[in-house]
Amino acid sequence: MNDAAPDSPPVRFDTKIAVLLRDDLETWQRLNVTAFLVSGLGTRIPEVIGESYEDADGVPYLPMFRQPVLVFEGGKEMLTAAHARVLSRALPCAVFTSDLFATGNDRDNRAAVRAVPTGELDLVGLALYGPKNGVDKVLKGARMHP
Repeated sequence: MNDAAPDSPPVRFDTKIAVLLRDDLETWQRLNVTAFLVSGLGTRIPEVIGESYEDADGVPYLPMFRQPVLVFEGGKEMLTAAHARVLSRALPCAVFTSDLFATGNDRDNRAAVRAVPTGELDLVGLALYGPKNGVDKVLKGARMHP
């Protein structure tokens, strides 16, 4: 069943969900970091989650984000600058540091982040959500992930 009327205008969003990854990560790391980062957004910002899915046979599926997730990349300096900008704008943000590749659970992940001062975090990724213009300003200089 198609929920959209055939002549409905496209849905436009005044917000943006974005992930910024460090450009020196291995492919498996990029995928892992992205998955971890976006998982934080839906838990604290319920409006980013759409309705549940259902196929034509009535089998239910979990809801997902209601809008696209844009993935960007940049160097270490880009992540540091973007992190400072996201904090100055007080936008919701999830971080993934290089230390998290050596941990295996949420408790140890949180302890690894907690052990490092904000300005010394070795960021490999961050996810953020907010008004389009605010997110664009945070990500200034980043490029779309290939």
